[in-house]
Amino acid sequence: MRPVRFVALGDSLTEGVGDPVAGGRRGWAALLADGLAPLPGENVRFTNLAVSGAQTRDVLERQTPAALDLSPDVVSVVIGVNDTLRCTFDIHAVAERLDQVYAAFSARGSVVLTACLPDPGAMLGLPGALARPLARRQRAVNTVVHALSDRYGAVHLHAGEGAWLADRAMWSADRLHPGERGHRQLALRFHALLAAAGRAGGPAPSPEPEFPAPTRSASLLWLATAGTAWVARRCTDLLPQLLRLAADEMRHRARGTSARLDLHASAAVAAALAALTTAERPDAA
Repeated sequence: MRPVRFVALGDSLTEGVGDPVAGGRRGWAALLADGLAPLPGENVRFTNLAVSGAQTRDVLERQTPAALDLSPDVVSVVIGVNDTLRCTFDIHAVAERLDQVYAAFSARGSVVLTACLPDPGAMLGLPGALARPLARRQRAVNTVVHALSDRYGAVHLHAGEGAWLADRAMWSADRLHPGERGHRQLALRFHALLAAAGRAGGPAPSPEPEFPAPTRSASLLWLATAGTAWVARRCTDLLPQLLRLAADEMRHRARGTSARLDLHASAAVAAALAALTTAERPDAA
């Protein structure tokens, strides 16, 4: 019997940022892999195609073709936060890309793993006028992921809510990526969902970290070096637009019309999903 093939797609979260090990990064998907055997002791072949900074376009155009060549039994598609952090954000495009990705793997009979994700503005502790536009975008992405996960029968993890978000021990120094304990929590919760569906017969990942948490000085050093560079790269692209969004947010609050922004975002999501029900998908040809 050939080994179970598990392929992970996505961005820095799935790549393993926040969970360093000797020789690189590990992350929740690698921690989950051994538990995906149908029976204890059977082999799992794991391939991680996730790349830091990836957006839904990268998953569709680069990672999906490579993953399909591997004929995965299980594929994880956890993506979307980087789309919300770009001035090119378009919920219609995000929905269309995710629909194509999920359809491609579902047509091959792969079990698809998806997740909704936390609001990056809240995780970073941004001021309200800056955080609210990002929260609105992340809610839009999560709504699309929820709807498409239902459509394609994906195994979906509600990772955008819950007490674990407020537990500082779960998060790395940058506050956007889980630390080792957080990655283990994600792997454990995915394993529980898969086991309940009869898709995981191997051992559940341990919730306890293998390595000590970074010291405060190490965390501050990271923020002063790699963390600063990470923020600078994204601010170059997003900050001008985010400032315009924040100014618009404050104008609406001053007029008492903030609800219009939420209604507009909800209407955009509904329109994006409605467009998918009438468009011909690759698997419908």
